[in-house]
Amino acid sequence: MSKKIIVVGAGPGGLAAAMMLTANGYQVTVIEKQQYVGGRNSAIKIGEFTFDMGPTFLGMPQIAEEIFLESKRNLHDYMEMKELKDMYELVFPDKTFMMTRDQEKMKQTIEKYFPGDVIGYERFMEETEKKMEALTPILQGKMDRFYHYFQWKVIKALPQLSIGSSLYDQMSKYFRDEQLKIAFTFQSKYIGMSPWECPGAFSILSWMEHAYGIYHPIGGVNQLSESMAKVVEEHGGTVSLGNGVKKLWLEGRKVVGVILEDDTKVEADEVVVNGDFAHVMTNLVDDNVLKKYSKRRLEKKKYSCSTFMIYLGLDKVYDLPHHNIIFAEDYKKNVEEITKTKILSKDPSIYVQNASVTDATLAPKGKSALYILAPVPNNFSEIDWQENNEEFRSLVFDTLEKKSGFKDLRKHIEVEKIITPQDWEKEILVYKGATFNLGHQLNQMMVLRPHNNFEELENCWLVGGGTHPGSGLPTILESARITTRLVREKYEKQPPKSFQAKRLENAQ
Repeated sequence: MSKKIIVVGAGPGGLAAAMMLTANGYQVTVIEKQQYVGGRNSAIKIGEFTFDMGPTFLGMPQIAEEIFLESKRNLHDYMEMKELKDMYELVFPDKTFMMTRDQEKMKQTIEKYFPGDVIGYERFMEETEKKMEALTPILQGKMDRFYHYFQWKVIKALPQLSIGSSLYDQMSKYFRDEQLKIAFTFQSKYIGMSPWECPGAFSILSWMEHAYGIYHPIGGVNQLSESMAKVVEEHGGTVSLGNGVKKLWLEGRKVVGVILEDDTKVEADEVVVNGDFAHVMTNLVDDNVLKKYSKRRLEKKKYSCSTFMIYLGLDKVYDLPHHNIIFAEDYKKNVEEITKTKILSKDPSIYVQNASVTDATLAPKGKSALYILAPVPNNFSEIDWQENNEEFRSLVFDTLEKKSGFKDLRKHIEVEKIITPQDWEKEILVYKGATFNLGHQLNQMMVLRPHNNFEELENCWLVGGGTHPGSGLPTILESARITTRLVREKYEKQPPKSFQAKRLENAQ
């Protein structure tokens, strides 16, 4: 008889795990509180307009492709993806330029705006490729015992972890110009951190974009979640929406199932938790059960920043790039206000996705779906968003109209939705509104991050940004792959081989 698995939460990590488990004979039920799949990687539909709630591009698509293959499916049968060779336009106070995957064009851009720094770019691409090769085995395997630090793959990778060096420090080895350093370090925002605090190992974030490219799935990145949910059901799994988990059903420290919001008890052999880690452990587990991750200790952890989101349905299409990043006059001050002093910046940095220039399915002809994100402090800041909402919204619009090509933006709004940090916490169940989960400081990474096989409860497994290897869509998918492999090893005599292991065999 196949084992019964409950997955708590239909985010991308939970759906990826459910997909691989159902494909290999497990009875899987995904239980989602919301009426939609995807978690932070879901669609927001307002009238005729469609927006991604969270991630707006797919990087490292080969990870998703491999997960579909492990689920006996082909990703490209479910999604159409378009590569954006011109990745994103960066808007600084004195110049605007496009970052591209085309390395020759990228060198020309650097030579034009930052003469003499091309050699640094070439060194960065060459040396970071070696860093990625060394770090990949760590990102693809479990890290839940301190002796794992003494594995050869970790010892080999140690020099590449850049311990004691920030991402900004790393980029200073390659580039002289401050703006160029920012162009290769702002990606730390993908995990909600400051480049001046983010560990230097995360130089792989910008390298992955320049090496592998970024992709737009037609219909939005939410189509990845939708596609995975379809595969789960095709393999006989269940995706249950609109009746969430109220508590993990415990017998001592053993998880035997879940208790739903309607008080129904559902038994399971194993429970995979895909909800926001700190939210789940402070709300779905009773006080005094957990020690390492008690409410008191979770409050003392470090968390990512939050985001102020504006989704606009417009009556026009701006002839501007798909991805646009408008930097504050003093970017470092802006970042410190978000992550250290935790106050609202008077001069925010803003990201805008203008996806309708690429994808006609998101809005009616002649109209567009615009996604605006401003990084802001998480709710440890105690900012009152009811009081600050309108003022900050106006500041965002003023900034865009003044600094970018999005002129007269207010005049063209047909529909609008805002998500504040308080909304992230209350409506989308993100602890303290920290959109990118637990921070990625060295003391919250690898063995020091919550383990995929959760160390405080039996029969309980973690996927998502709150476990190893961390936040960001490709990394979340890797967490699902690690956890799924561990669950299968528990029950199968012949444990599955990872794609990484198969590649090593083929190479030999």
